[in-house]
Amino acid sequence: MKVNPKEFLMNDIRPAIEEDAKILSAIRLQIDGETENLDREKGEAYIDELGFKQLIKDDAESSNLFLVAEAHKRIVGFSRCERNKLKRFSHKAEFGVCVLKEYWGYGIGKNLLKESIHWADSNGIKKINLSVLETNDKAIKLYKKYGFEVEGILKKDRVLSDGNYYNTILMGRFNE
Repeated sequence: MKVNPKEFLMNDIRPAIEEDAKILSAIRLQIDGETENLDREKGEAYIDELGFKQLIKDDAESSNLFLVAEAHKRIVGFSRCERNKLKRFSHKAEFGVCVLKEYWGYGIGKNLLKESIHWADSNGIKKINLSVLETNDKAIKLYKKYGFEVEGILKKDRVLSDGNYYNTILMGRFNE
């Protein structure tokens, strides 16, 4: 019997702490250079260690959710749910996730998503929004599996390294 090593990767999801800031800065920079699925190119909108410390502190104080994923005692990804501060939109949160390419396919993104949905449902958040590149089929399939629906398409929203324009899909999950 052939064993799939991916089945044995243990990963833990936990809240980010200020001591994670240095590694978060480094892995965000690395992830941005590994994929075009995200909004940024490597180095754009760079957040240094102090910036991440402040973000983690602000998130804790404002009831946002900032999670890190660990595999083999190493941070390999993270996600954030940012609540909308405006009263008319206070029922919503924006979700985003990043995972090192080396760790794609291990269920880390799925686990971060599941924890974020649980947090939202437990904290009175009625709607989670996200955006995803139209070519990111695996992510779109995952989001749909967890109750997200396509709410709109931003046509020719971004240009990638091949010089072509691609659509951004806007998705949302409403918890009644």
